[in-house]
Amino acid sequence: MSESIYGPFHELPDSARLWHFGASRPLEPEEEARLLEEVDRFLDGWKAHGRPLSAARSWRYGRFLLVAADETVTPPSGCSIDALVRTLKGLEEELAVILVDGGAVWYRAEGRIHRVTRSEFRELVRKGDVGLETEVFDGSLTRLGELRAGAWEGPARERWHAQAFFKGESAGSPG
Repeated sequence: MSESIYGPFHELPDSARLWHFGASRPLEPEEEARLLEEVDRFLDGWKAHGRPLSAARSWRYGRFLLVAADETVTPPSGCSIDALVRTLKGLEEELAVILVDGGAVWYRAEGRIHRVTRSEFRELVRKGDVGLETEVFDGSLTRLGELRAGAWEGPARERWHAQAFFKGESAGSPG
């Protein structure tokens, strides 16, 4: 895991706003370096209404870019968030990878991280290829404290995935 030099991720408060971006494929080392270099450059100058944001990033499992900003210092504005997304969209084109995709379902199986659409995940459930114990990643978290509390990754039975994909199954009982 790599941390930003512009404000270490671990120093931000639990209340910090969180964004989750997943790379649609594992990046080559030089691609990863390019992505993180550009994100660090962006975060170094990230502002909302002319005021600097206190922000940092974390790179996890070679696939996930997590960006957090301390709203008590300067709250991010819609325009500043759009600027982050535009930067990532530019990197998507450069690296031929998808980074901004809120509709993806992320899960771990056979030691690998997978990205699928919701309908593909539903089909995997139907076929029994994934279950309530499948480790999933919750990209809907909005606070750094949720990530630190372990809400980002864990068995589907303990995430929103249980209600969305396993209706009628015993999501509340241990497997």
